[in-house]
Amino acid sequence: MILITGGRGAVATRLLALLHADGIPVRVGSTARADLTPPPGVEAVTLDLTDPATFPAALAGVTSVFLYATPDHITDFVDHAHRAGVTHVVVLSSSSVLGVLESEPKDDPLAGSHLAVERALLASPIATTLLRPGSFASNAASWAWSMRAGLPVSLPFPGAHTDPLHEMDLAEAAHAVLTDPRHRGGRFTLTGPESLTFAEQIERLAAVTGRAIAVKHVTAEEWKEETDGHIPAVYADALLAWWASTDGRPVPLTRTVEELTGHPARSFTVWATDHIAHFTAS
Repeated sequence: MILITGGRGAVATRLLALLHADGIPVRVGSTARADLTPPPGVEAVTLDLTDPATFPAALAGVTSVFLYATPDHITDFVDHAHRAGVTHVVVLSSSSVLGVLESEPKDDPLAGSHLAVERALLASPIATTLLRPGSFASNAASWAWSMRAGLPVSLPFPGAHTDPLHEMDLAEAAHAVLTDPRHRGGRFTLTGPESLTFAEQIERLAAVTGRAIAVKHVTAEEWKEETDGHIPAVYADALLAWWASTDGRPVPLTRTVEELTGHPARSFTVWATDHIAHFTAS
């Protein structure tokens, strides 16, 4: 049986559908079990990765886990998983760890959190496969409120490049590494098919929605003030530092999605089309 954590997430729900369609026994866990609506025959359990008391029931009878975790209690989770008989964990990590693998990333909480999870799994007896995506295309959803309201989108670095990855591509990659033993234990860096600036992504959204979208170039401090209460300052600083490092600089791309799934990664335009309602609904 495969356990999927973070069951309400976009990647998890799509992965669940793929595995269920294959007839593979699946269990899905979430802190809000009542909000889960799995397909018939799929068990939903309460799983709070910050509460080890929820681990034993979620892991009973499980052999593989799709894990998106914070470092809090990760060693407890690994210990419970090993005792339960789990033999394979696929970790949804981040390509941000690649710049800090040989260091202690004290000044980068985003990379540090993912790296701590990776290290805990790699130090265990459990076979561990690492999925390290770059930027999620769904990050653009943070602009949706402004766009629906007809307000400009505030960008501190309009020329910063990212590699937006469709959540369906990530789900299909996770499906591949969970079901094909050839990929077990691999380290996979995944990107979208294009390096796009934030301004270019806004242009794509405008073309898909048929709406003019204004951009307001703000300072880093102004952006932090706007996002205060939504993004903790320490994470906001890490994001700003990353965007500054890619301002005017295309990011490296991989063909890992195609190698794992058999098809090229979906473009940002495809993602925008798939999610047009986010940006146009009143």
